Amino acid sequence: MKSTESIHIATYMQHNNVSFGTSGARGLVQDMNDKVCFTYTLAFIQYLQTAKQLQPNTAIAIAGDYRPSSPRIMAAIAMAIEHAGYTPIYCGFIPTPALAFYAIGKSIPCIMVTGSHIPDDRNGMKFYLPEGEVLKSDEQGMCAQTVAVPTELFDGKGYTSNTYTLPPQDNTAYQSYIKRYTDFFPTDALQGKHIAIYEHSSVARELLVDVFTALGANVLRLGHSDMFLPVDTEAIRPEDVALAKGWASEHALDAIVSADGDGDRPLISDEHGQWLRGDIAGILCAQYLSAQVIATPVSGNSAVEKSALFDDIIRTRIGSPYVIESMNHALASGKENVVGYEANGGFLTASDINIQGHTLTSLPTRDAMIVPLAILILSIEKNMTISELCQTLPRRFTYSDRIKNFPTALSQEKLAPLQTPNMQDNLKAAQALLGDVFGDIQSMDYTDGVRITFASGDIVHLRPSGNAPELRCYTEADSEADAKAINQRCMQILATWLS
Repeated sequence: MKSTESIHIATYMQHNNVSFGTSGARGLVQDMNDKVCFTYTLAFIQYLQTAKQLQPNTAIAIAGDYRPSSPRIMAAIAMAIEHAGYTPIYCGFIPTPALAFYAIGKSIPCIMVTGSHIPDDRNGMKFYLPEGEVLKSDEQGMCAQTVAVPTELFDGKGYTSNTYTLPPQDNTAYQSYIKRYTDFFPTDALQGKHIAIYEHSSVARELLVDVFTALGANVLRLGHSDMFLPVDTEAIRPEDVALAKGWASEHALDAIVSADGDGDRPLISDEHGQWLRGDIAGILCAQYLSAQVIATPVSGNSAVEKSALFDDIIRTRIGSPYVIESMNHALASGKENVVGYEANGGFLTASDINIQGHTLTSLPTRDAMIVPLAILILSIEKNMTISELCQTLPRRFTYSDRIKNFPTALSQEKLAPLQTPNMQDNLKAAQALLGDVFGDIQSMDYTDGVRITFASGDIVHLRPSGNAPELRCYTEADSEADAKAINQRCMQILATWLS
């Protein structure tokens, strides 16, 4: 009789440093050994069996990004799927939203191997139910599982002693994702537009080229990288700022389009190579889609409220699970044309969107493809450049940055004096920290972290990252220069917390 080890997931997470954050389970690659990935997959399946009545022999789709560790992790996941009596469908290296769209369409679960925008010394597993992303309640259900793991499969360091080969690649998910956009937009929608695709190491790079070409754009491919680059759409690297401006000047482009590592967070520039902030891109995308209700995290630009373009704005905690929960509540209350977006640019559609007889099927997870397409076509309809389109919105500007290698526990310790039950104490602590620099405080918001609004209208929002040891700082002001200057001054103040 083969021996097994009984593993309780919540306890296991405390010891292996791979835990749930704002977007799946993530950790250092050295901690995400085969046993960890196998065990978490078993817990996911077991949760689906009990909570979602997952039937035997159901297929479970898997895909990954271009991190060097992704193929090994995908193999461990596929091995666990087969061990549990299910069928893995290997969809290859495709974006998270492409995998999710395929799986939701087939009403099957899926698992995406990705660390998104963070460096490739880390990776992660993002889990999807047959109806979409796992929410926080589902994560709790997975953590409550106790699974039986065969001891003979792994060595003392948690790696499999057997060579496991992934199933043959199924390209259906890739093709169905393309069809989502080519069915919605006219075939010549981007005719005459000169678009550069900044490829870097994004798993979305081939799909971006295929979709934009199919819609008539003149596509130029730039910046391909065989090494993984941690492109963060909320904290754009200085080299990416310089590249975009140089390319726009050299090639006379209408826009530059890109995405993060797993293709769920977009980057789009204007004709000058100026990258749009994600929370501005989200407003423009929602405008084109005639959205009525928007769910968006508290960290986003307040121009969405000031624009008066939408019937209702719901502010949430940061992370797509919270946006999805709010969208679901809006749908349950009878709302229509419900969408969501995040400051990182990821756009979610809870409702099917109908425009001129064509339907964009709902995709309630972050998507990078719809944003640049919608913005470009909106600019065509209004006969404006993208920079001119941005100028039609209220003049509010955001900026964000982060301190890397800032332990989460230290972030929580330093922010604790600003988050006591006594508001007067909080105001005094915040005034002592930032008041000398930014003036009197008007209000404080605790939806997620600490968001401080000053009498001047300037905003500073401090929050520990939910999926990496980083402290994030978001700022907002009436000018781009002020938003950046406020952020830089805050970063100087916060850096003293490490000394």
